[in-house]
Amino acid sequence: MKIRDIRKSGPVDLQTISPEHTVHEAIQLLCRHNIGALPVLDIEGTLVGIVSERDVLRLCSRDDFPGALTLRVRDVMTRDLVIGVPDDSLDYVMRVMTERRVRHLPVLEDRRLVAIVSIGDVVKAQYEEKETEIRFLRDYVQGALA
Repeated sequence: MKIRDIRKSGPVDLQTISPEHTVHEAIQLLCRHNIGALPVLDIEGTLVGIVSERDVLRLCSRDDFPGALTLRVRDVMTRDLVIGVPDDSLDYVMRVMTERRVRHLPVLEDRRLVAIVSIGDVVKAQYEEKETEIRFLRDYVQGALA
């Protein structure tokens, strides 16, 4: 199974944010949409970073936390991105996300952001694939024994 197979279930409203927005605005979007990360796109629509719950928590640990909410997303976003492409296998993606300790993976196609997958999306897809395999094998064995 590949990344592109996860998103076949229907179009997803991909939430993004500009590097010029404030951290407070990013938090509001994260909460409103119940998501853990926002891809950061510049004015041309190019992916330049990602801001996640983890980035926000790091801000909370600062002594000047209340003032940190007015910082720009560009000041706190993660710039060293791990990205995927639609043809990456889920096994590969799971390994990379585990090794690099990232929970959200922007997916690019022709240098454009087309999706973002979470580790939860990957685990759910892997689980469903294994359940289907098990059901098929169980039916096969039961049919062979009958």
